[in-house]
Amino acid sequence: MSLYRRDPMNQRQRPRIARRMGEIAPFQVMELLVRARAMEADGRDIVHMEIGEPDFDTPGPVVRAAHAALERGDIHYTPAMGLLELREAISGWYRTRYAVEVPPHRICVTPGASGALLLACGVLLDPGDRVLMADPGYPCNRHFVRFCEGEPVGVPVDARTAWQLTPEMVGARWSRRTVAALLASPSNPTGTVVPPEGMAAILDRVRAGGGTLIVDEIYHGLSYGFRAGTALALSDDVFVVNSFSKYFGMTGWRLGWLVVPAGYVREVEKLGQNLFISASTIAQRAALSAFTPENLAILESRRGEFQRRRDYLLPALARLGFELPVTPRGAFYLYADCGRLTTDSHRFALEVLEKAGVAITPGTDFGRHQPERHVRFAYTTSMERLEEGVDRLGRYLGH
Repeated sequence: MSLYRRDPMNQRQRPRIARRMGEIAPFQVMELLVRARAMEADGRDIVHMEIGEPDFDTPGPVVRAAHAALERGDIHYTPAMGLLELREAISGWYRTRYAVEVPPHRICVTPGASGALLLACGVLLDPGDRVLMADPGYPCNRHFVRFCEGEPVGVPVDARTAWQLTPEMVGARWSRRTVAALLASPSNPTGTVVPPEGMAAILDRVRAGGGTLIVDEIYHGLSYGFRAGTALALSDDVFVVNSFSKYFGMTGWRLGWLVVPAGYVREVEKLGQNLFISASTIAQRAALSAFTPENLAILESRRGEFQRRRDYLLPALARLGFELPVTPRGAFYLYADCGRLTTDSHRFALEVLEKAGVAITPGTDFGRHQPERHVRFAYTTSMERLEEGVDRLGRYLGH
């Protein structure tokens, strides 16, 4: 079969691209970042409030562990499920932080949380199967479902439910083709959480429909005024995704994990063997130091700094005309209603970048529910730079 399609109008050959690619949109925040970097290369100073990456470097204990591993030279493939020592350390993390027992054999170490979500979708979905998820939500979630030939079903949510699915929404949208619901708590782009009673009720609705619950917990650890509880405290038949990127500050190491219900362990292992063999060995050995008391003290200090930034930025944006009816309790994002200022968030974000030198993310990245009237601010830069960004926005908006 030819890899190209012939264009009958001019007889030129075009690459044969899979139909699914027409439904997988580019990640606009990354494209906006490219433009911001190009402006910086031309000498412009840009305040970055668009990218969901902590501005802190990888903590010293983790870096030192990586160096020690390199010196030993034992950087070879690991089992597809990951280093046993690291899976035991993650199991211990659940025990000490959440008082939940998760046996190491149910933990799969993955190339980032993205690898974990891909494995979960791969073992759960047949073509045409539906997955319920909040709209707005992290864009890659729906694209992973589509890549596995499933159908992502975005359920419109707003500030009235803290931008999260409710049991009633799940029950109303469930159909005979629905096989799973995906929750993110804390969420991207809104930073809001699903309360424990809501999580339990949603789990009941999903079970009643014969489906599976997937919970994205990659921002656990970054919560303010409370400690988030894991969905694993409710049941051991949920898929839980986590990551070393956000709270642990290891974005570029590309390391995450998936907690797998017992009946799916062998299938996840098989799929991991075929998709990526194993996660990065050097990243796994570095992550063994992520749970040490020395490292956790550093991370808690950083969590406090993120809360300080949130507490500054939220009222500052409100004074500029953005509406923020819900105070996010986790992650490092503010999802702001810009409807008083523009009718086109994408154009607004581009203008703010070009004219004010501030990079923010338009709501169009996160779904179809009122994206034109929302923008996301990431407080993943220093307080000094946040203050500069607010000052520039104020001048641009005429304040």
